[in-house]
Amino acid sequence: MGELKWFVLRVISGKEKKVKTYLETEVERSKLADFIPQILIPSEKVYEMRNGKKRVRERNFFPGYVLVSADLTNGEAYHMVNSIPGVIGFLGGNGSDSSKEPVALRQSEVNRILGKVGEIDEFEEKLETPFIKGESVKVMDGPFSGFTGSVEEIFEEKKKLNVMVKIFGRNTPVELNYMQVEKLD
Repeated sequence: MGELKWFVLRVISGKEKKVKTYLETEVERSKLADFIPQILIPSEKVYEMRNGKKRVRERNFFPGYVLVSADLTNGEAYHMVNSIPGVIGFLGGNGSDSSKEPVALRQSEVNRILGKVGEIDEFEEKLETPFIKGESVKVMDGPFSGFTGSVEEIFEEKKKLNVMVKIFGRNTPVELNYMQVEKLD
């Protein structure tokens, strides 16, 4: 058995998740897990505002590409990956032209890509700013931007708060994301 290297797989843009799922199923079915132990779609979590609500969605770093850790000395593994629907071929190797061998990523490139993915997980943890009931906060975005209020309830698992905001002289409860408020010193 040869050594495992990371390869870049060109896929139809927008079909990365489908290809990854299909590949994992085929690897399991064909008992090729020793030759293809890991399939990765480098992505990051992006926060976006839609209709006044902040949404989290995953955005691919490299649309149209999937990373595959594989030992391609096994012809069966190479052929299986290339025959998956949605796969265009390995980067550096021309899909149908078998004389051109796929080019493996250098370890420094792999570390940089995997490092970026790890960085996001750390950032995600830092995002968890615990609030305290009764604490004063300022609304930073959304329809109540600029208003101040006090934290009434905290929903840790949803990362949301119920904040009592004074609107037209009346206290009004407003549900906000952690990202929409800032602590007042």
